[in-house]
Amino acid sequence: MSEDLTTLRALNQAYLDSVVHGDVQRFGEILAPDFLASMPDGSLLDKSEFLLQTAAPRTLERLDAHDVRIRVEGSTAIIHAATSYTTLSGSDGCGRYTDIWARRNGQWLAVAAHVTRIV
Repeated sequence: MSEDLTTLRALNQAYLDSVVHGDVQRFGEILAPDFLASMPDGSLLDKSEFLLQTAAPRTLERLDAHDVRIRVEGSTAIIHAATSYTTLSGSDGCGRYTDIWARRNGQWLAVAAHVTRIV
């Protein structure tokens, strides 16, 4: 369990870093083929749509997670966290996310994400 938590913490940070830097390649590695993301605007993106959005010009300077809570239930993990961020134009904001990870063939992959922003 401790090894899973260490791995999931690192994957959670990789996910956040990939958002900030538009790292399509890294997302391609950590997102499951059947990944779905519920976005703050209410849209639901599959993996290919999410990667296209990630490839768009960057909008964030910084994205930090706080109050990160990781629960492992067998081959499934749920990560809840609060976020704070700064856009490239200098605006600050915050929100929350929930990511669901599944262990498939010995590897943790993100299978779902739900993102909210607090205005």
